[in-house]
Amino acid sequence: AVAADGLAPLVLGGDHSITYPAFEAVRDRCDAILHVDAHSDTYDELIGDRRSHASPFARISELPDPPKIVQLGLRCMTPQLRAQAKRFDIASIEMRDFPETRRELRDALDRLLPAGAPRLYVSVDLDALDPAFAPGVSHHEPGGMSTRQLVDVLQAIPPRCSVAAADLVEYNPDRDVNGVTAMVAAKICKELVALLAAGEGR
Repeated sequence: AVAADGLAPLVLGGDHSITYPAFEAVRDRCDAILHVDAHSDTYDELIGDRRSHASPFARISELPDPPKIVQLGLRCMTPQLRAQAKRFDIASIEMRDFPETRRELRDALDRLLPAGAPRLYVSVDLDALDPAFAPGVSHHEPGGMSTRQLVDVLQAIPPRCSVAAADLVEYNPDRDVNGVTAMVAAKICKELVALLAAGEGR
């Protein structure tokens, strides 16, 4: 309903399976996806389920005229996932290659995102963060981003781009410690709302 009214939605998860239907609702206004995550979520299926949290970006990539997908923060790549990235022409920056400065980060995003003035769908999985910063997720993957680095990613989106829709997923309160992850999630929500508000003004 929000998308039908022409508003810019921010969808809160839940696991990452919500991204496929959420993107389908706004695909006519999004040219590319910026996906921040420890995992690429491009498995063809998980235990027979082709619409699980492990597969949303495979399903999106199979759509007619799919968006360009750029992934940041990955640190769980397998030969199968690398083959999927090649098949779907997905660009990525793995965590081991994460830019050291904000300028390098902005330059990398400017290079990887489509030319012109693309409208972005931004999808943030909280497990992109190192468990030290976000223990309240279902899948702990050490070696991740700091909260500062994740904020830098969002603030490094090139000015030529606009954010048309976004989601924030995978918060698990049962695994949180003293509300640390909830507080980080609230901060990332504020950053996403600011991007959406700026995008609506373009």
